[in-house]
Amino acid sequence: MPLTQRLPLLGGLSAQSFMRRHWQKKPLLVRQALPMAQPPMARAHLFDLAGQEGVESRLVTHDARQGWRLRHGPFARRSLPPLGKREWTLLVQGMDLHDDAVHALLQPFRFLPEARLDDVMISYASDGGGVGPHFDSYDVFLLQVSGRRRWSWGRQKDLSLRPGLPLKVLEHFEPEDTQVLEPGDMLYLPPRYAHDGVAEGGDCMTCSIGLRAPAQTELAGDLLFRLADAVADDEVAGRRYADPGQPASENPAAIPEALQTFARDAVHKALAQPARIDCALGESLTEPKPNVWFEPGDWPAQAAEVQLDRRTRMLYDARHVFINGESLLAGGRDATLMRRLADQRKLGPRELARASEEALALLADWCEAGWLHAR
Repeated sequence: MPLTQRLPLLGGLSAQSFMRRHWQKKPLLVRQALPMAQPPMARAHLFDLAGQEGVESRLVTHDARQGWRLRHGPFARRSLPPLGKREWTLLVQGMDLHDDAVHALLQPFRFLPEARLDDVMISYASDGGGVGPHFDSYDVFLLQVSGRRRWSWGRQKDLSLRPGLPLKVLEHFEPEDTQVLEPGDMLYLPPRYAHDGVAEGGDCMTCSIGLRAPAQTELAGDLLFRLADAVADDEVAGRRYADPGQPASENPAAIPEALQTFARDAVHKALAQPARIDCALGESLTEPKPNVWFEPGDWPAQAAEVQLDRRTRMLYDARHVFINGESLLAGGRDATLMRRLADQRKLGPRELARASEEALALLADWCEAGWLHAR
């Protein structure tokens, strides 16, 4: 994608201009970002997926008598409210993992680093349905694909929440703008911008393209866990604490200073290897979500094309290629090929013809694991 090309998706801005002017700075409302937009899946199919184990779904209802209520799926169809009932919303997460048409919605946003793209959530709401005024800790693109939804948003200073509710609803919502979005319209909101979307004039469907923004402490915990695994077989890790000079102790519960020094030294040595941290990060960012599984495939005798499975996450850095939580060192022509696969998510006949035997064997292994498909 040419980064300086003007895009209808971004209201005539180029990807470069959007990132400079709006990304994590201010909202952008785009009329007809995707002209003639259609729901990527039928309502009945969405309801069916919400009833499956391994699919994250939530049902939000609201009325004057009972207020806000939240239930978690899976939901049998009969447990969902009638279509004619007002003020209910079904939220189904990670729909790009379950449907190719939904996964295709992510592709126009690949001017963003793949490491930041998270998933597509579909929100189906009956007339008047919504989840209340709230804010997210990550960027989001809200794409209207059917019906109409009235969005209000603003840079909220007071982020206090209404107590006693099952949802995180802002207590004092003060919108700066309100607009009704129709099919094809899109609203981009940076992190912590308060917003409230309400279906207007009937039911509607909105696709939320969400971004990953891991908390520093959460990421640090995962990386440290992976680093511990990585060094488990090292000579340094194999060293055991020894204290031949330890005197007899009058205070047996006191931790010896030598043991504290040994522990600090072990941690410092593990962290003093930037390449290992980079490797752990790539593995973490490509780790499939717990509800993801792959169907094994067959590698053809003569593959003409390969394409990553929609559930596969593939990234790279200067020295490694990462795929579905695994890492491998990559250099030379094969590294260029694998990076192209990660960027384009497919390889054609000309590219495969230049692949080494080792690279083809690796692609065959990934095909048999279901990580990519070949024909």
